[in-house]
Amino acid sequence: MSAYIVFTRIKTLDKRGLQLYWDGIQGTMKGRPIEILAAYGKHEVLEGSPPVEGVVIAKFPDMTSAKEWYSSEAYQNVARHRQSGAIYHGLIVEGV
Repeated sequence: MSAYIVFTRIKTLDKRGLQLYWDGIQGTMKGRPIEILAAYGKHEVLEGSPPVEGVVIAKFPDMTSAKEWYSSEAYQNVARHRQSGAIYHGLIVEGV
């Protein structure tokens, strides 16, 4: 069953840190079954507390592959730049 990783960027803290993240993220996806469905496109908050600066949704074949990518050494080495560059919320959700 498909799984989706969803990140919402709440607030940017360090644009240079985020740029380091964006410069490195593609390399963490090579050879992995990841499909980016949405990435910082136009959005509208329907419920909850704005502001949300952006949303990313990535599709994986299953929960296992999503967790493996997220916890991989390659991704975690890059993720530290995202984590210091902005406040994010992230989750993995299984599809139906």
